[in-house]
Amino acid sequence: RSSWLLLAPLLTPPVPVITAPPCSLCPEGAHRFQWIRNLVPEFGISSSHVKVLSSPTEFYELLKVQIKTAKQRVVMASLYLGTGLLEQELVDCLEETLEKSLQAKGSSNLRVSILLDYTRGSRGRKNSRTMLIPLLQRFPEQVRVSLFHTPNLRGLLRLLIPERFNETIGLQHIKVYLFDDNVILSGANLSDLYFTNRQDRYVLLQDSPEIADFFTELVDAIGDVSLQLQRDDTVQMMEGMVHPYQGDKMAYCEIANRRVMEVINSARTRQELLHAKTFHSSQQGSSLLSQQGAQASGGLKPEPDTWIYPLIQMKPFGIQIDEMVTETLLTEAERDARIYLTTGYFNLTQAYMDLILGTRAEYRILLASPEVNGFFGAKGVAGAIPAAYVYIEHQFYSEVCYLHQQERVQLQEYSRAGWTFHAKGLWLYLAGSDLPCLTLIGSPNFGYRSVHRDLEAQVAIVTENKALQQQLHQEQEQLYLCSGVVSSSTFEQPNRYVKLWVKLVTPLIKNFF
Repeated sequence: RSSWLLLAPLLTPPVPVITAPPCSLCPEGAHRFQWIRNLVPEFGISSSHVKVLSSPTEFYELLKVQIKTAKQRVVMASLYLGTGLLEQELVDCLEETLEKSLQAKGSSNLRVSILLDYTRGSRGRKNSRTMLIPLLQRFPEQVRVSLFHTPNLRGLLRLLIPERFNETIGLQHIKVYLFDDNVILSGANLSDLYFTNRQDRYVLLQDSPEIADFFTELVDAIGDVSLQLQRDDTVQMMEGMVHPYQGDKMAYCEIANRRVMEVINSARTRQELLHAKTFHSSQQGSSLLSQQGAQASGGLKPEPDTWIYPLIQMKPFGIQIDEMVTETLLTEAERDARIYLTTGYFNLTQAYMDLILGTRAEYRILLASPEVNGFFGAKGVAGAIPAAYVYIEHQFYSEVCYLHQQERVQLQEYSRAGWTFHAKGLWLYLAGSDLPCLTLIGSPNFGYRSVHRDLEAQVAIVTENKALQQQLHQEQEQLYLCSGVVSSSTFEQPNRYVKLWVKLVTPLIKNFF
């Protein structure tokens, strides 16, 4: 009982404080999203550098190829690294690449930086830490392993909450995999399920040095305020850094905020200087600057037709950029626009639900059926989590029906034998268009945890290129093809029965999963 009392201050959701974006949406096509660059750096690239992947196997094989060919840097941010044979093969690839780099030059330029969550990465005797220690022992000058520990798990709370349950307080949830100048954005973790039969989303940004630099700096910043794994499996903070759970919480969060915002603001300033010639320039100077830019680059670099905006959400540090952008996109979606939104765990924040139910766009929301929920069949209390999601889904569906919004807001459940579902993101189709011009892809699930507890990152990809729009459209269609539309009869099925105790407990604990 005492541990539940300790959780009491965390059970009450804080009132969100959202600052309106500095500029409203513009009226023409993809140009209307230019306001996002007032918040974060804007990276203009050619659509030919963007590749959408579709399967876990493709994702895994790409990871191995990219590791083996990396020459300068490997940066991997994930919730955890699994302990199976497939994960060991990734570690072996890293070891082989580091060894080759040393043999080629005597002293290697290759640097490997891995950022994981402390609580999830320390679970069990064999864990992410024990998987990576051999790399630290063999290549101490080239390998860095950082373990983020949320500042909200401290004191008696930290002592009393058991392993696994302590992960509910807050996590490092960012998933970015970076090799030299190639970046993979995903929601997938480094675990065998995500390499075989757990459906997620994956986008490769090729030959994008500015984007790679940004995410390298972001992971470095979080790494600097994280615990550093040592060769003897101990951890310690960098010299002079405030400890996340032993030091002053406010001082720690202020330092973390400053480090992350320095990365965002400095990259934003760099991009404004580098890409003054994109479509956001003043009308008078735009074409002239564009011509000068093409001449300066020798005509080798194509003009950008696609723009990447990194959206960061770290509420423990007072950073709410992703929340602000997502809410604005939902607010400004026009009548007859279509938004396809998918999440592995349907537990939308109240603000997101209110916007979906109160705005004019059409919504198609894809979520996991109980059988493909990652917690399906789990032992103990975790086994009831799919039922809790069914209860939350039923409540939302009832609200849709009460407001007579069934035609405009449609729920669909992903179902695929032998698979689980973890895909998350958003595709935006403007009114009258059959193809999306914007997608969000990354780690957030659009739920309470993503907004308030965890460290999250995704990117908004905005494109005018029809071929890339077609790629994104096919990705969306492929996911939604494995789904069925939710109706009242869905909740009458025997496998949708929710026990009374689950109904009673869900409102109390829904902010933790």
